[in-house]
Amino acid sequence: MRIAVPKETALGELRVALVPESCKKLIQAGYEISVESGAGEAAGFAGAAYRELGVALEPDPAVLLGSADLVLKVTAPAAGESGRDETGWMRPGTIYLGSLMPLRNLESVRALAARKVTAFSTDAIPRTTRAQAMDTLSSMASLGGYKGVLIAAVELNRYFPMLMTAAGMVFPAKVFVIGAGVAGLQAIATARRLGANVVATDVRPEVKEQIESVGAKYVGIELKDSAAGGGGYAKELSEEDRLRQSQLLAEECAKSDVVITTALIGGVFAPRLISVDTVKSMKPGSLIVDLGADGGGNCVLSKPGETVHVDGVTIMAPLNLPATMPFHASLLFSRNLTSFVQTFTKDKAFQLDFSDDIQQGALITHDGDVKHARTRDAMQKAGL
Repeated sequence: MRIAVPKETALGELRVALVPESCKKLIQAGYEISVESGAGEAAGFAGAAYRELGVALEPDPAVLLGSADLVLKVTAPAAGESGRDETGWMRPGTIYLGSLMPLRNLESVRALAARKVTAFSTDAIPRTTRAQAMDTLSSMASLGGYKGVLIAAVELNRYFPMLMTAAGMVFPAKVFVIGAGVAGLQAIATARRLGANVVATDVRPEVKEQIESVGAKYVGIELKDSAAGGGGYAKELSEEDRLRQSQLLAEECAKSDVVITTALIGGVFAPRLISVDTVKSMKPGSLIVDLGADGGGNCVLSKPGETVHVDGVTIMAPLNLPATMPFHASLLFSRNLTSFVQTFTKDKAFQLDFSDDIQQGALITHDGDVKHARTRDAMQKAGL
């Protein structure tokens, strides 16, 4: 069975879906692997490292994908980028595995279904103990939380840690982290390692112990309705709870030097949590790093991919932060995909088993149909 790994061509995307370490494991499992020439170079994985393992380097992406049984990618298949039609180059029955983000890429889902590609999206994998090693959403969120705090430390007009100097004491920066999923917890831990005074909140009160375990003070409200959306995700709040939460956020933002936002609904879309009035109440020189930018942004003033300044407050909304650390992002992503493939490998081939809870949860398209219920509903609403 042949695995193909095309080069990522989206703007700013430097990761590769399969690194040499993983290729070795999959070759030992019985797979043949072809990688598009240059696919790993931006992440620090030279072609020679693949070639030494017996991986074929293919310069023509159409030939690469046309001969594949299983396609491993970081992002959704390219369409129209430099003449690339990756879905169109795949044969019907090909299996796609990657972070498709189907609710954000409805056109890609439609094309995959029309081509009769069986597509699995790793960001839809259920958050269970068994599936943990396959969860690209978590591994990439950890990178994002880490890098987001480093960006804040560079841009802030003051130290993060408390310091004793010959000129007197410098007090630590006050950092407020909104959201305590994987990205938020990593942001808390990173800010604490840098010496900041950290406060954090989440609409799920059950994560209070996790917040405190990495060194932050927990603040929150008592919710009228549960905000747990299942699978470790949060769901949207009721109107009453939302108003009470907004008041809490406004109070904490006004006291903070740095605000890191990481909130996503269902791991996909960013709720708008920081209002214009909240931004205007913040201290001059303070900073917001909106890590929800890929999902639209947690601050109403955020412009995804840009930095803006409002009344002395800097609002940064970086996109695709994992790609700014492509070596380790690729390494972790590759391990996630490899775990998925190995779990369902039998007799040197990937076995479809839709009765398995992991395949069932991650399956987006198969045999011309959209199988993922939330994606199917979104497509119907969009008229696709």
